[in-house]
Amino acid sequence: MKKVFFILFLLSLSANIFSQDLPNYMTPEELKIYKTYVPPKSLTDDFNPPYSRVRTMAEFEEFQSVMITWTNYTTILSQMVKYIQQECKLIIVCNDSNSVKSTLTSNGVPLVNLSFLIKPFNTVWCRDYGPWCVYTNDADSLRMVEWIYNRPRPLDDTLPVPIARFFNVPLHQMINSPNNLTATGGNFMVDGNGTAFSSKLILNENPGKTEAEIDTMMSRYMGIKRYVFMDVLPYDGIHHIDMHMKLLDEETLMIGQYPLGAADGPQIELNLQYILNNYLTCYNRPYKIVRIPMPPSPSGQYPPSSDYYTYTNSLIVNKTVLVPIYGFSLDTTALRIYREAMPGYKVIGIDCNASIPSSGAIHCISKEIGVYEPIFISHSGIRNTNNTTTPYEVKALIKSKSGVPSAKLYWSTDTSLGYTMAYMTQSADTFRAYIPPQPLNTHVYYWISASSNSGRLVSKPLTAPLGHFKFLVTNATGTGNETGQSFSYKLYQNYPNPFNPVTTINFSLSKPGMTMIKVYDVLGREIGVLLNERKSAGLHFVNFDASMLTSGIYFYKITSGDYSETKKMMLIK
Repeated sequence: MKKVFFILFLLSLSANIFSQDLPNYMTPEELKIYKTYVPPKSLTDDFNPPYSRVRTMAEFEEFQSVMITWTNYTTILSQMVKYIQQECKLIIVCNDSNSVKSTLTSNGVPLVNLSFLIKPFNTVWCRDYGPWCVYTNDADSLRMVEWIYNRPRPLDDTLPVPIARFFNVPLHQMINSPNNLTATGGNFMVDGNGTAFSSKLILNENPGKTEAEIDTMMSRYMGIKRYVFMDVLPYDGIHHIDMHMKLLDEETLMIGQYPLGAADGPQIELNLQYILNNYLTCYNRPYKIVRIPMPPSPSGQYPPSSDYYTYTNSLIVNKTVLVPIYGFSLDTTALRIYREAMPGYKVIGIDCNASIPSSGAIHCISKEIGVYEPIFISHSGIRNTNNTTTPYEVKALIKSKSGVPSAKLYWSTDTSLGYTMAYMTQSADTFRAYIPPQPLNTHVYYWISASSNSGRLVSKPLTAPLGHFKFLVTNATGTGNETGQSFSYKLYQNYPNPFNPVTTINFSLSKPGMTMIKVYDVLGREIGVLLNERKSAGLHFVNFDASMLTSGIYFYKITSGDYSETKKMMLIK
């Protein structure tokens, strides 16, 4: 008990030691402290992973709330509150709720849909220290997960505990060896289907752990089946990927773009090519890429000669997107790009000139909280096709804790005339419906609606019917995806990896031919032949079931004509 009181004493004392105006990056004083800093520990929460398989929610899923910490940048926070409260409840961590209300009122913001949590804190950067929402069995019970914050800011580091208490959900803390992980939220993006992205900052800040060990921990605590690590950028001092990229949905990456050769542009392009060359989406297809400019300073300078201006540091909150703007001519371009890439969303620009010198904008000062009972809809949107004779299958995995009694498909070739509705047939958690075949040069628009036995109703996309999936019936050939790039020979990293016991191996061929895929053990002995047949040009996949094998490293090799390539995979049972 004495130990508990001593920890509480240190935490309360730190409120006076640490400034609330700290930047997103570490100050020189903090760098000195961090060398010997010991992160605080809660003695009351669960250090173990969730008791069953979990899925980390994506930012483009449904929120019940957004968390912010009220300290500096109150003009920015006030504008965020104005628009977020129209979508969900705000949880405002603060020292004094009356002063918050006074500031909001003076900024013309209604005092609606707000809750206040009076707790000590160090800084405004709750994206980095806030908890992550996960769901058991994809869509069952809401739980939270937290890491060790990579800053010597103990009050921030312990805030996930009262946040979890506020929402009355279990908190799983990755803070005890051997499952202790130092990480930061701005350097983590997830697609809601088990794929996550980070810069290699997370590897650098956990030097005692191998990449495989981090993969295993993230799999157990957060359901991450595939973790993509990218090289850090030379001029982005905090190395948080939300400063230059964003997942708009499961298959779309928004990438910040500098002029040729400027600032971090070359490394961003290398990282993007690394992703495109080695990974497909969770639906085994190439990623769609949306480019958005990285603006220069008012004097025309780029990092390292200016602040790190960015448009990707935005927040998607249900049907609204809050985008940082700066009074630049490129602001209009950035907002247009968001509106075109995310149809149906309300896109709002918020002036972030006050916070950007501290290396942060809207995403950095907000943290989403998922709904208690989601209706999880996983759907691979139909892409352009030359099929004019057979119906187009719309298939979705739909799950909810209380069960899904019905789902509907709405489709149209002219949205001004409305949509045609079709009931989706159900087989376990898979729902199907069909759009009739259409003639060439027809644009087809569609969306999915699902209800739960508890009375909830959710659409995919969330913004339907204003937002929708879209594909074109076209006779254009020679491309395998909407980027217009021709297929090349490529063997992709298996997914998931590590795996147990089944994994998928994707590959692409630039021309048809006999294709063979074999698996070998670490001694070079052939384990089996997964494929030996003629395949057409394009993307393909094959599944590998290792139920009869022991844990370890294996290799898989593809041969097609003069092309051959080998990759490594890891089986962990």
